[in-house]
Amino acid sequence: MYVEKFLIVKTMSEIHIILFGQLCDIAGRNKLVLASVKDTNALQDLLKEKYPALAASKYIIAVDKELVQENTILQNSNIIALLPPFSGG
Repeated sequence: MYVEKFLIVKTMSEIHIILFGQLCDIAGRNKLVLASVKDTNALQDLLKEKYPALAASKYIIAVDKELVQENTILQNSNIIALLPPFSGG
């Protein structure tokens, strides 16, 4: 008797993060792909765990090109950017 086995692969959701300035130097790249997190507070915790030097860095989080200052719920379709301090010219 022939029994066919199927392997069901569950893919974890991922978030894509774009880094700028000295944050690229800290992470060693300008883009990151991380396991999905529920909100920006959880994202910051995960980033500090993976990249401890980020804990001492100042940056602002942008979600879909909007700067966020409060904890914000994240979805997989969001475009997330970490922006270091910058000055106008």
